[in-house]
Amino acid sequence: MEKTVIELFAGVGGFRVGLNDVHEFNLETGRAIENRDWRFVWFNQWEPSTTSQDAFNCYCKRFGEENNNNQNTNISDVSVNDIPNHSLLVGGFPCQDYSVARSLSGEKGIEGKKGVLFWEIKRIIEEKKTPFILLENVDRLLKSPAKQRGRDFGIMLRTFHNLDYNVEWRVINAAEYGYAQRRRRVFIFAWKNHLRYNQRCTNIENFITNESLFANSFPINIEDFRIQELNNDILAYDDTVSMTDNFHAKFKKSGVMINGKIFTQDYMPINIENHTTLGEILENNLDLNQYNLNENQIDRMRCAKDSKSIERENPVGEIYNYSEGSMSFPDRLDLPGRTMLTSEASINRSTHVVQDPQSGRLRFITEIEAERMQGFPDNWTKSGMSPRRRYFMMGNALVTNIINQLEMNLSEIIRNE
Repeated sequence: MEKTVIELFAGVGGFRVGLNDVHEFNLETGRAIENRDWRFVWFNQWEPSTTSQDAFNCYCKRFGEENNNNQNTNISDVSVNDIPNHSLLVGGFPCQDYSVARSLSGEKGIEGKKGVLFWEIKRIIEEKKTPFILLENVDRLLKSPAKQRGRDFGIMLRTFHNLDYNVEWRVINAAEYGYAQRRRRVFIFAWKNHLRYNQRCTNIENFITNESLFANSFPINIEDFRIQELNNDILAYDDTVSMTDNFHAKFKKSGVMINGKIFTQDYMPINIENHTTLGEILENNLDLNQYNLNENQIDRMRCAKDSKSIERENPVGEIYNYSEGSMSFPDRLDLPGRTMLTSEASINRSTHVVQDPQSGRLRFITEIEAERMQGFPDNWTKSGMSPRRRYFMMGNALVTNIINQLEMNLSEIIRNE
């Protein structure tokens, strides 16, 4: 099978950077130097909250616009006929409400909330019969919504099952596999159940520990690892509409769904000797004064990172205490960085503040350091957008090293079809 890809919700191209092993770009043309042979035949990136489409423009600058294989428009307005056939669909999509409602006739389940992007993925794979799918999301997807734990992920899995897919998922903390950020994300790999790859699934426990994409790419400590069948059967429900009201389940950090049966278990990664630390990705540059904090900013940051207990009122008028523990200030340089958010380099509890090894001053991390934490080449987002937007793009991105690490096994899977 040819390695053709469409990238949805593409941002500044994290999946493509990882799959095609991009470490640099041509300084004269701005074009990425792609070292592998994944052929991206189409991508979509649209930011509804801004008139400037910085991520789309960055993607085009780094990867070009040949044959107009791109769409800077709301994915729900895109005709499936305009999307080329492909062997792999990739995308990092938001964690949203996946509840399903009845149509007015009461005969058919329909997607509930407008703008839920998972239903756009469903629309595309249903029509294009996409063989393989690789998705990324925040790990809280497995537990959402808070009042009905596991419902949304269960609806996703049932949707895949209804379309003849089997699924594997894994929550991966990038730092546990040697990378520079303690960022936990759930990665979801789905494949059509008639494919040759499905033959690996005859022994579920062996598959999830030794034979699957994630098992081969991100080894785990299999001592005492025993998978368990999920505590709720998605096939016991008539459809995703009935699941909306009644389904809940405890999904753990890893699992598979094979022919509608779900098995799940927590795991420990194997011990990695070498870990990239925050200190190792800092710029060795004496001229970083613009990132230094003044005394007022230092005081405000210290206050934001202190422990606190605040009395709050919930939507039904009940009073509760909201507590937060203290955080290191400045950030430790001998550990990987914390999870980066879109508010990086602002006065915010989540912002990284480092003591610069050269000057000894407290400062924000630079845009280049933010890119390094996500595995992008230096100055990848220096493409006409403001510094604030560059930080925003990295807070929204994925750790491209994760995609890079699984590429070899994914490539083998698709080539063997």
